[in-house]
Amino acid sequence: MTTLCLEVDPNAATCLQEQLRETLLEAIRLGSLPSEDALPSCRKLSQQLGISRNTVAIVYETLVEDGYLISRPRSGYYLHPDYNEPSAGCSDPLSRLKDHDNDLISAPNWHSRIAQRPTNYQGILKPGNWSEYDYPFIYGQLDTRLFPLAQWRDVSRRLLGSQRDKPWLRDRIDQDDPLLIEQLRKRILPRRGIFARSEEILITMGTQNALYLIAQLLCHRGTRVALESPGYREAMNVFAHCGASMQFQPLDTGGMCLESSQQCDYLYVMPSHQVPTGVTMSRQRREALLAQLTQRDQIVIEDDYDAEIHGDQFALPALKASAQSSRIIYMGSLSKALSPGLRMGYVVADADLIDELRALRRMMYRHPPAALQHQLAQFISQGYYERYLKLHVEEIDRRRDAMRLAIDQALPGCISHSSVRSSAFWMESDASIDTQRLAWHAAQRGVLIEPGFQHFFDAAPPRRFFRLGFGAIEQARIGPGIHRLGQAYESALGT
Repeated sequence: MTTLCLEVDPNAATCLQEQLRETLLEAIRLGSLPSEDALPSCRKLSQQLGISRNTVAIVYETLVEDGYLISRPRSGYYLHPDYNEPSAGCSDPLSRLKDHDNDLISAPNWHSRIAQRPTNYQGILKPGNWSEYDYPFIYGQLDTRLFPLAQWRDVSRRLLGSQRDKPWLRDRIDQDDPLLIEQLRKRILPRRGIFARSEEILITMGTQNALYLIAQLLCHRGTRVALESPGYREAMNVFAHCGASMQFQPLDTGGMCLESSQQCDYLYVMPSHQVPTGVTMSRQRREALLAQLTQRDQIVIEDDYDAEIHGDQFALPALKASAQSSRIIYMGSLSKALSPGLRMGYVVADADLIDELRALRRMMYRHPPAALQHQLAQFISQGYYERYLKLHVEEIDRRRDAMRLAIDQALPGCISHSSVRSSAFWMESDASIDTQRLAWHAAQRGVLIEPGFQHFFDAAPPRRFFRLGFGAIEQARIGPGIHRLGQAYESALGT
């Protein structure tokens, strides 16, 4: 009987059964399990790894059921003969290394082959380990404890347990789930004043994907696009990647300034709450923008990214709800409220444009996962989404109020420029402070903030702005976190 060099981590997020199964499967893939000898007994392996004997037995039995191992009575568990073949995994580690060296010698020159370089476009810099900070004032992430897991599980259980036909298991070619489209038409879009037909709606993998599809279809060298600055950098990246030239528009308290945008073909705007400032476009600016569209033969790409979570019952309707609807491409998201990981958004536009977007999407990935679309549609239709949204907005309101109070107390030298219902705080510090240095001082105290310079598109962006999100941090930690940020602010002032 062989001793295997395996290990599991009892402190890992993955359960021990999953860890042991993955470790054994990797050993099979690499060809490091014995082909003729029995594997260690359940008792011996459990002692070696310091885990339950039942855990080992369950993993062994599931691998037998799946055809990776065979069980011989009174003898033990053995590698299945199908995995004894050399093709199943090279049993000689030295030969694998030699093959790898040969691959390196004959590796292609990718530098000369790559036609485009997306890595040249800077993204929004956020640490991958943001959740490890004690006080993550980061935007675009949510506190996962708020996710309606019980209701989501209930919908999933009924979908999987039903004996009825399961059309969501089939490839829908280029079509979306009809129930999800219906729920968007009847329950989601009307809240923003939008009434659309089914053929005017396309489901996407989030608003970023929607923006990419739109830009690919409409932009080319010579296309002129107006964007807000400071603004959403990934939008600028997408338009630049498609060859468009950009006209960066300044912002004031009324939103995007329009004076130099008349010569543009498209205007990308976030009128509800602008990114990153959180400023809401005024009624007068909206009217001026809508009047300009027909006069200048322009199209607006409206990004209503946080429409579901700002909870403002007095909010102005979407631009798409206006009489100029045919000149407005509307993008919305269901991920911002539920979970960024769902990556579920939608586009509302004239049917002719949606037809072309659908065909372009088909060439890329056909459609977003049908099972996820249908589960989300059921989640909305059974009232779970609306109930969750009410509770979520109430919680976000409490956190926003806690943030505002803490900022007033601990950061009196800073000015907030965001509107009262914004989902983040856009802060302006003392002119002598470089907020990238402030972010470094804050990180030493376990506080994560976002320096604002990366949202400007100028050659020499201002360094006095920063953004504070509050969706990923629980309310009780907001006050202490902002207090620590205030200490970091004082340290930055002294350097």
